[in-house]
Amino acid sequence: MRARLVVFPVKGRNWCFSRSIDPSLEEAAASHTPSTLKQLWKKISSSSNSSAKNVELVIDYASNKMDKAWTGLEKAPEGTFKNKLHGLGLKLLSRVKPSEIFLKSISKEVSGVEITYPSSLNARLVRRRLRHIAMRGAVIHKKYFYGSVMLLPLSSALAVLPLPNIPFFWFLFRSYSNWRALKGSEKLLQLVSDCSCAENSAAPNAKGSEPESEEPKHKSHGSQDSLWVLQPSKELQELLNKHADENGLNDSAISDICKTFSLNAKDVSKFRHQSS
Repeated sequence: MRARLVVFPVKGRNWCFSRSIDPSLEEAAASHTPSTLKQLWKKISSSSNSSAKNVELVIDYASNKMDKAWTGLEKAPEGTFKNKLHGLGLKLLSRVKPSEIFLKSISKEVSGVEITYPSSLNARLVRRRLRHIAMRGAVIHKKYFYGSVMLLPLSSALAVLPLPNIPFFWFLFRSYSNWRALKGSEKLLQLVSDCSCAENSAAPNAKGSEPESEEPKHKSHGSQDSLWVLQPSKELQELLNKHADENGLNDSAISDICKTFSLNAKDVSKFRHQSS
């Protein structure tokens, strides 16, 4: 499965990295996730999967359960205890960095990436920034994953209290989220580091653009058979030029870009305030 990644500057040195939403693929992935313990046990016991594959099945099952529980809190009537829990959850989730959300979107099913970026940007710079976020994510989320797992036994002791053990479920979620981001980092790094085909680009000139004499300026890099394909977009460039100012992209600009390229506007907006 080839995923479409959209990369563009949002404010100063802050760049947005996001994956286009494809509802059909999300539904297909959900259909293969066991929804009951019986289905989970049947898949684990009847298949010849490795232990790593079985661990993935368990994680997917737990993730599905958490999603359903979150949906139940979201639909709770205003003013109820569940509704207040949902509000607390939203505040905690607002602290999750957008880079983590992006890396989590690179699932194990992704076999290649098509990278869309503004046509004025240097293709090599775009690929370098993707490799950087993948390498940095692998280091950070590995550390955060082990830290969250170590806090689970401590927070589980709060189960004796007659209240929902929010710290335990938060650290459980953080363990899962950092694990997914770690695996996404490793997958993305593998994809954009593929050297099976050489980049067709020559060295950039003094202005940072590709010399037109040796290669068309906006020619895509990589091939459809490689793990990565770079696709410069004049449409994305025009949207950036239309809303460009010293304060970066405003909400209207982000909304237009998200509608055009099927991105999540809330996740994209977070990149404006993320420290470089």
